[in-house]
Amino acid sequence: MESPQTEEPDLARPASPVQSRRAVLGIAAAAVAAPAALSLGIVVSRQGRGAERVWLLGHLSSLPLDDPLMNPRAGRLKTLFEELERNGWVVGRNLRYEVRSGAGGPAARAVAIQELIDLDPDVIITVSSSETAALLAQTRTIPVLFATAADPLGSGFVESLARPGGNATGYIAGEAEPGGKMLQFLQEAAPRLSRVGAFLNPRTSPRNGGYFLEPVERAGVALGVSVTPVSITDPSEIEAAVAAYAGGQDSGIVVLIDSFLVTHRRALVDAVTRYRVPAIYPYNYFMEVGGLMSYGPSLEVHVGEYVNLILRGAKPAELPVQSPRRYELLINRKAAQALGLILPLTLLARADRIIE
Repeated sequence: MESPQTEEPDLARPASPVQSRRAVLGIAAAAVAAPAALSLGIVVSRQGRGAERVWLLGHLSSLPLDDPLMNPRAGRLKTLFEELERNGWVVGRNLRYEVRSGAGGPAARAVAIQELIDLDPDVIITVSSSETAALLAQTRTIPVLFATAADPLGSGFVESLARPGGNATGYIAGEAEPGGKMLQFLQEAAPRLSRVGAFLNPRTSPRNGGYFLEPVERAGVALGVSVTPVSITDPSEIEAAVAAYAGGQDSGIVVLIDSFLVTHRRALVDAVTRYRVPAIYPYNYFMEVGGLMSYGPSLEVHVGEYVNLILRGAKPAELPVQSPRRYELLINRKAAQALGLILPLTLLARADRIIE
């Protein structure tokens, strides 16, 4: 295949977004053997006849289309398009990209899903467990690639992580057990910590929130910290939920992995800052809007690689689900100073990155 053009994709619409890499590359070698006759812009159709064709990549997002994480020229979406171009897929030439947002509730999500299915895409990317579940309830034929899913096995998305067996595969957003480590790091930052609210949305978190909550509760018992689940299902509830943990040096917040809380991360971090509550978050997205600490997967997600394999004939059933290989601790020293926290050197030494 000749090298793809290097010009920046002209995207007509706003865009959304283990097993060892060696194992995936082994599968890739077998997966791409059949379409060896591909040349740029000349592809083999699903019916097997050589023809010029534009392939269709769908994207179902839980985020509003104006969210900064939906910027196609930054972050993970930029990485997606770069990976696709490296493999010969260029938007506007041999690839069409259609994104729909399910933000706004189940009705909006249902409309978005139906619009994508009606387009008959070659693959659909999803970015949260709730979107993946809703999409798989409507199609078991269109390949589905979840960019971030929690507990895909327990949620029924796949039959096994090694051999998914259906029409879906992808990347795990984060394991449950590191939640206990989050509580430990928060207590190191705020040594008087004795009561913590574990923030979650049971409607969008796997097992109604229990999947990520249980390790935090177990860690609370070991550390002598009372952990209370705090259910937030609407943005209007954030203020009061945070305020309940204000006013003392013994209180803190652990924000669990949850697509709803990612969507409303700015409102959450702003409230936490205003009420001066020590809090730890699961992703660096929260740090970008002023969070104190985050501990979570480094999100080395290469969705473009799996899109490439699927477009070249690989079946999701045979592409293993990939788990995070590395977790990162990020600390915002300026936020710590605003809270009057003197962070111990032992904690700072373990940080993968310190924001000044």
